[in-house]
Amino acid sequence: MDFNYLSTIIFLPAVGAVIIAFVPGLSGRLIKWLSAIFTLVPLGLSIYLFAIFDRASGAIQFEEKLSWIPAINANYHVGVDGISLPLVILMALLGFIVVLISWKIDLRPREYFAWLLLLETSILGVFCSLDLLLFFLFWEIEVIPMYFLISIWGTGRKEYSAIKYVIYTLFGSAFMLAGILSLYFATGSLSMVEIAQGGMAMVQSVIPVAAIFWLLLIGFAVKLPVFPLHTWLPDAHTDAPTAVSVVLAGALLKMGGYGMIRICVSIFPDVAREFALILIILAVVNVLYGAAITLRQTDLKRMIAYSSVSHMGYVLLGIFALSQVSLVGATMQMFSHGIITGLLFAMAGLVMHNSKERDLRKLGGLARQMPVIAVVFSVAGVASLGLPTTSGFIAEFLVFVGSFTSTAVVGIKLWTILGVLGIVITAGYILWMLQRVFYGPPLEKFNKVKDADILERVYMFVFVAVIMGVGIYPAILTDIIKAGVMPVMGLLGG
Repeated sequence: MDFNYLSTIIFLPAVGAVIIAFVPGLSGRLIKWLSAIFTLVPLGLSIYLFAIFDRASGAIQFEEKLSWIPAINANYHVGVDGISLPLVILMALLGFIVVLISWKIDLRPREYFAWLLLLETSILGVFCSLDLLLFFLFWEIEVIPMYFLISIWGTGRKEYSAIKYVIYTLFGSAFMLAGILSLYFATGSLSMVEIAQGGMAMVQSVIPVAAIFWLLLIGFAVKLPVFPLHTWLPDAHTDAPTAVSVVLAGALLKMGGYGMIRICVSIFPDVAREFALILIILAVVNVLYGAAITLRQTDLKRMIAYSSVSHMGYVLLGIFALSQVSLVGATMQMFSHGIITGLLFAMAGLVMHNSKERDLRKLGGLARQMPVIAVVFSVAGVASLGLPTTSGFIAEFLVFVGSFTSTAVVGIKLWTILGVLGIVITAGYILWMLQRVFYGPPLEKFNKVKDADILERVYMFVFVAVIMGVGIYPAILTDIIKAGVMPVMGLLGG
């Protein structure tokens, strides 16, 4: 292919970040318009790639490969398949929407939007990388903008939350780097595709294969996050600015699940099968513990943050059930959760900024003052608990059906049934949250609270359109995801 679509999608936001950061004399309004343009073009290109993607082929498409560090056989190697392309579209969409969400930011807009665009480039790079060193480089770049965005533009204990996020991420990255180096020493290659196709026959090392698997998995488990490595998430979400919470929940957590599928399961299929039951038990703990602790929250953003811990448990369950349907469901859940929780955080941000209140015990009766926000927040809520005709339903349905019918793991039926109980608890806390915020007697102190303005209605309706569109016609995504899952199933021998 003559035009380097993926490189353009990945690096255009970074180019925008450089222009915004270093061109003198830019007004705040011009900075916001530049940010919108440099995120809208990658979104358009990613949708175009989605339209021309060959759904009959399970191969990597739109590949670009260039020798990078010949001495260690490292390449600039990017490409997408049916698993990564939906996540690229997800990040490109969120990247544009968070610029719109940030339109009222007036504190140091030059630095804010530069960091926001650099963050988009780093996450897009993770989803497109096919070289382990390049993958790790993009994985690490993301830490820097996230730290500054939380510590400067956040609220509450923002410095504490930012440092905690960095420490946890670097802890996971240290394990991942050790795993990548071990894999390189064992195989002599950094190509994900080459190592996956060569299988463990390539491994010639005194390091046990299972040890390499766990080194990599711990790095991904911190990001997903998997219990008990999850405690950074509620703090980061609670104290981050609204737009950063949307990216964090919508796309950044998905880096962990994507890494598990692309590297842990594809490169180590036998080891994945051996330890699948342990990871499925951890997934069910994630689902039930996350849902139960969500019920105890009184802070609006913290409540949604803990719900993400619970919903990421479904992703882990789908991945290590190791069946075709469950892997399609896990990938679908990553996309669906990204859109739904992105909308939940956007709506929570509007409620907080318009009412100047985030404590659920002090909120109530807001449906009268903000009817549009109330309706859209309710749509996001019922999508999160998996109501039919929303993307949340089809994603969770595929995960549970794929897990329950999987023959790869002994005793998985019991754990799947326990995981289903998470939906019941989810229904409880979502309905309780909506009731506390929007219903009950109207409070006099909120009489002058405003509803969403035109710009806010634009981005919230885009979210709703995607949630309902995928929920009503899931084949638009499942067909493409299935094409990406087929080669993984071939490696698993399924």
